[in-house]
Amino acid sequence: MRREDELAELAQRSELAQQMGGPEQINRQHEHGKLTARERVALLADDASFREFGLLTGTGTYQDHRLTGFLPKNEVTGFVRLDGRQAVVSAGDFTIRGGSGGRNSGGMGQELSATRRALEWRVPYIRLLDAAGGSVSAFADYGRTYLPDGNAWAIYDVQLLQTVPVAAAVLGSVAGLPAVNACLAHFNVMVRGTAQLFPGGPPVVKAALGLDISKEDLGGSHVHTERNGVVDNVALDEKDALSQIRSFLSYLPSSVFEMPPRAEPAEPAVAPERLRTAVPESPRHPFDVYRILGAALDQDSFFEIAPGYGKSRVTGLARVNGYPVGVMANNPRHLGGATDVAAGAKAMRLIQLCDLFHLPLVSFADEPGFAVGPESERQGIERAGAELVWTTCMSRMPWLTFVISRLFGVAGQCQHRPTGMYRRYAWPSARWGSMHITGGVSAAYRRVIEAADDPEAKRKEIEAELDALASPFLTAEATGQDIIDPAQTRQLLVEFVTDAQRVLATQVGVPGMPYRP
Repeated sequence: MRREDELAELAQRSELAQQMGGPEQINRQHEHGKLTARERVALLADDASFREFGLLTGTGTYQDHRLTGFLPKNEVTGFVRLDGRQAVVSAGDFTIRGGSGGRNSGGMGQELSATRRALEWRVPYIRLLDAAGGSVSAFADYGRTYLPDGNAWAIYDVQLLQTVPVAAAVLGSVAGLPAVNACLAHFNVMVRGTAQLFPGGPPVVKAALGLDISKEDLGGSHVHTERNGVVDNVALDEKDALSQIRSFLSYLPSSVFEMPPRAEPAEPAVAPERLRTAVPESPRHPFDVYRILGAALDQDSFFEIAPGYGKSRVTGLARVNGYPVGVMANNPRHLGGATDVAAGAKAMRLIQLCDLFHLPLVSFADEPGFAVGPESERQGIERAGAELVWTTCMSRMPWLTFVISRLFGVAGQCQHRPTGMYRRYAWPSARWGSMHITGGVSAAYRRVIEAADDPEAKRKEIEAELDALASPFLTAEATGQDIIDPAQTRQLLVEFVTDAQRVLATQVGVPGMPYRP
């Protein structure tokens, strides 16, 4: 073949590949309110930064050894740059077989997959998911069925979680293996209304259970971001979802072998002096924990993770003096701030993330304890508590806790770590112990109260005596606990995060605690 012919064929194949599933399928994608895989990659990446690999992978048709048609693979893969930093992206192409079907495999000589490239290059990996998973129609193509052995590829997805930041966006109906891949990530987001997530869609549910259900009721964003916590954040549209992924990755290093990037420092949005009145004098009055974050963190730097799930615990990423940090805080406006199974899961994921990617963790503790009652028991609050204790003790990143109000029980214990670079300050508004005095008196002094002529008066008398012992200054006399003016919080936080950089630099490399999705 002449050189001119070779270049012409290359151009022809490239053009056919970029046509994806063809105009009809592309129009159908748009009619459903969705972008194509290539449009998504272009929206995600810095301008003109996409460097595709595997463009020519697919199935050609021939006549007399000449190419007459070409069906590309059902995903678009390549390198992109996000704020100048390199990453690998894999975007499912729903215009080709609904994103379903097996992997294109050439056996010997097969080029590295997108996951392997992210591992070898040590750069973040981004999944843009819009795929129906496996399909029985693939059996006809193969001429046989096959044993489920997808872990031959999934092993690299698991290794990615221990090495580089992984983010996933659910941008359509995602089922089967891609649905699991959505959760093999450090952060995931889905679009409200046009994205759904499930192991098997409505036809599979109908066949298995005889149940008629819509895709949205089965696996819409309200199910996964509010009820079960499978997905962290919800997005208004695809642009918002891709923007959230860019924001999330901006706080993290390219891999565990690097330090996170520092941004330009910014002053808080709220004056530190306003923290003196942030916690009401009456413990029965809940307060706005976001106001506290606004006075402690760099302005407009807080990126909240999973705001719709486990609402009694606020978690996210932020910056302090330009340095990325993890942030968590009890939210007294939900369950009184008590840690239930959902809130504990959020806390553990954040601790793991900070430990893996060398971010200091700052906690604003107002912890009344683990959630109690029949529902907590049905969900297994004790095992969840044990897992939170384990995760806390296994972590090693610098950790700073401000006890701003309550700190009770084993859940309060999980705001403390006895090893590594750990620091704790308390506000004068703080109160602590093994349990609340109000509830504890009725249990510990039950016989004394019942034997009294006026049980209610006796109970109040005992509570008053014990309340006098609850002053944090008495604890400070015995233990050396540092109690601070709340207005000092920002200054002490900046000092701690700045000093933490030296310790974090020694933790770069293979993680000490494995990351579990």
